[in-house]
Amino acid sequence: MKIRSFIIFLQVTAISWLFVNCTGAQKGKKFKDSFPEGVERIWIGPQYWANRLQDWQLDHGRVECITAAGNRNLNLLTARIGEEEGSFVITVRLGVPGLDSIDGEEAGWTGFRIGINGQFDDYRDDAIYGSGLDVGVTTAGDLFIGVLPVKHNGNAVMLKPDLKSGLTLKLTGDREDGHYRLRLAALNARGKELAAIEKEEVPAQNLEGGMALVSNFQKSEGDEDEICSWFDDWSVSGDKIQLYPDRSFGPVLFSQYTLSRGIMKMTAQMPPIGDSDGQTVKFQVRKGDQWEDVQEESIDPLARTATFKIENWSYKKDVPYRLEYRLNAGKGDLEPYYYEGVIRKDPVNKEEVVVAAFTGNNDLGFPNKDLVEEIRYHKPDLLFFSGDQIYEGVAGFGVQRSPLDKAVLDYLRKWYLYGWAYGDILRNTPAISIPDDHDMYHGNIWGAGGKPTPPGLKGNAAQDAGGYKMPAEWVNMVQRTQTSHLPDPYDPKPVLQGITVYYTELNYGGISFAIVEDRKFKSAPKPLLPEARINNGWAQNVKWNPVTQGDVAGAKLLGDRQLNFLEDWAGDWSNHTWMKVLLSQTIFANVATLPAGEHHDNIVPKLRILKAGEYPPDDRPVADMDSDGWPQTGRNKAIRKMRKAFALHIAGDQHLGSTIQYGVEEWRDADYAFCVPSISNVWPRRWFPSKPGLNREKGAPRYTGDFFDGFGNRVTVYAVSNPVYTGKKPSNLYDRATGYGIVRFDRKTRDITIECWPRFEEPDKNPEGQYAGWPIKINQLDNYNRRASGWLPSLVVEGMQDPVVRVFSEKDQELVYALRIRGNTFEPRVFGLGSYRLEVGDPDSNRQKVFEGLKPLPKPGTKTIEVKF
Repeated sequence: MKIRSFIIFLQVTAISWLFVNCTGAQKGKKFKDSFPEGVERIWIGPQYWANRLQDWQLDHGRVECITAAGNRNLNLLTARIGEEEGSFVITVRLGVPGLDSIDGEEAGWTGFRIGINGQFDDYRDDAIYGSGLDVGVTTAGDLFIGVLPVKHNGNAVMLKPDLKSGLTLKLTGDREDGHYRLRLAALNARGKELAAIEKEEVPAQNLEGGMALVSNFQKSEGDEDEICSWFDDWSVSGDKIQLYPDRSFGPVLFSQYTLSRGIMKMTAQMPPIGDSDGQTVKFQVRKGDQWEDVQEESIDPLARTATFKIENWSYKKDVPYRLEYRLNAGKGDLEPYYYEGVIRKDPVNKEEVVVAAFTGNNDLGFPNKDLVEEIRYHKPDLLFFSGDQIYEGVAGFGVQRSPLDKAVLDYLRKWYLYGWAYGDILRNTPAISIPDDHDMYHGNIWGAGGKPTPPGLKGNAAQDAGGYKMPAEWVNMVQRTQTSHLPDPYDPKPVLQGITVYYTELNYGGISFAIVEDRKFKSAPKPLLPEARINNGWAQNVKWNPVTQGDVAGAKLLGDRQLNFLEDWAGDWSNHTWMKVLLSQTIFANVATLPAGEHHDNIVPKLRILKAGEYPPDDRPVADMDSDGWPQTGRNKAIRKMRKAFALHIAGDQHLGSTIQYGVEEWRDADYAFCVPSISNVWPRRWFPSKPGLNREKGAPRYTGDFFDGFGNRVTVYAVSNPVYTGKKPSNLYDRATGYGIVRFDRKTRDITIECWPRFEEPDKNPEGQYAGWPIKINQLDNYNRRASGWLPSLVVEGMQDPVVRVFSEKDQELVYALRIRGNTFEPRVFGLGSYRLEVGDPDSNRQKVFEGLKPLPKPGTKTIEVKF
């Protein structure tokens, strides 16, 4: 069968269901799906999960698998074979139109998979990675139950003609003497039984679990869309069947929202809909007992998102909302579906604002039920996903990079897992998500201002040259799915290729978050450092010195546009801002070590996981240019901007949890940074320098203290969540220091408490269960701990509590720092000679006093300025 070609707007599915008296899990009920005529859609419907998304479609009144490849499966989410005693019957009509073009008798099969179970006891994991009992008919015409290949059983001549045009498979399971007898029959279009086989003494546990339709073929030598299977009239019944209608997923898959400065933005994530489906999503709020339409937005044809922006939002109260979408149910009827949640009030009066932070969302452990419950316990006010919300290999089947339409669907299937896992938190909690390298189908990424990677290069060679490997349309699609709900960009001008930007400020709960893109503008090291012989960001020339030779002219980290943004952000304390936080993909240092003699981190997954208290003999700090320890000048420029705001830095990416303090001119003269551990760690980096850190706390591990990282940057390490052997299973989840971060901001004291939690600890049962070295408590003022060269007159303010103080150098009119002080007294320090200007006031009420020509004094408190309002 020749399958027609597809374009960006691939279409596919609508579904009719029969649930009999089903509310919650129902036993002994019936599911039936007769797929409607006249509906074309890629996404089959809310009751299904397709592996892969791009391999299935609804068309011709049936479900079609359009890819001739192995183990393509369509999982039924809302019904499963339960543990109860009883019988069951499963039937489906199916066909293989291209049967005549299949070479070889063992070229494939089509049919069912039953008793599907994964590793983590959840139907979502079952649908992704579960295995079960295969039942079906081979392309040679043989029925089988269980393991292939099978011996020819004499059915081939009889079944092959009907297999091409369509036959019905009927599987019956009956309990006998504590086991089950399975009978598989093939019926023609008139209902006549053509052939049947039986299998006896099948253990009940082999049958209990999920169900799926399967199309399994050897990959075609030519166009893999040339052969397909189709399915129709799928029916499941019996007293061993359980129905779970609440497990449907879609058509509104999930939402993300932010609330900042009175503006609410929300993105609704949709599946690939068809032309006959609704093309818009409505945002509604509840007024009394009624739902009121507020806004209606079109669905983006690539990202499959609808984004709402609503100004003058009622941020002082919780607001229930609903997303309405209408899906074609057949016969031209558009059936309404609803997705509900709550936009929480801005916690402007909350004494403690809590941020939960994550990175590295690989799918080992999906759907992360343990993590989700732990996060609920902390009751965060804001979620921050710092990047790698997906990895290329998430959900199996590798990665498809072209053509564009299929590459988009490949990404979306992986992105949907993010919402499937965290959707119930996201619907009621504001969230920041920013894409990192793996989200962009890169191992590492140096965006180089948005340029494309050179044509003809692949893998590390392409990455090292700088730019984006995927087309600009695809990059923008990814950014739209992950960042379109963020506040509008500070400067929306696209970079090269028309790639959009999203760096911005979000103000929530009186905390101003600067969100920066530390990949997009960053220079690629290989073109700038030819002598280093860079491979994937690692210098392979062992004689080349990254400390003395790595910091070359022209190398950028954040770029001028983002540095200008941070300068403005540092001085802006409007909207009652009392705390500043910078959010990025990764930290501005390289906290990692490797054994002596290793010059590439491809060794990391092979390193032995140590026992608690063990140290490797010869680890030393390394220079990975994927970290933001490089380029050094760009790193220092970013820190100098950030510390003007007394900001904490929260990031991820490094696969290693750490709390550090930056040093620029001296150790400990700049901001604290918290790199959160990975949710699921595929790259268990470690920090075990063989030389102990200087000036560490008494009794602290020798890997803490003052260090130079591999690029010669000053960094003080306070705690690290090194991977250690735990004895828990699976070891590749629990021995790799997985977890998440919690940061608590105290409005009254301006204290910041940094917590680093393993994902195997239950904080309600073990409140002391954090990684060793945490929690760490600092004060806001600790984020600019530079040694003072003098002090301006002390300030005593009357008529205003907690005013904003801004200090400027009069020599160049540059901001030295800005801060909303706590209370009404402050001793402003400065760091050089010359004269200074002080601005004291409240930007929200437009009241301000200015004091010019102030000279530094040798000691604090030598002179006082009384500021009266």
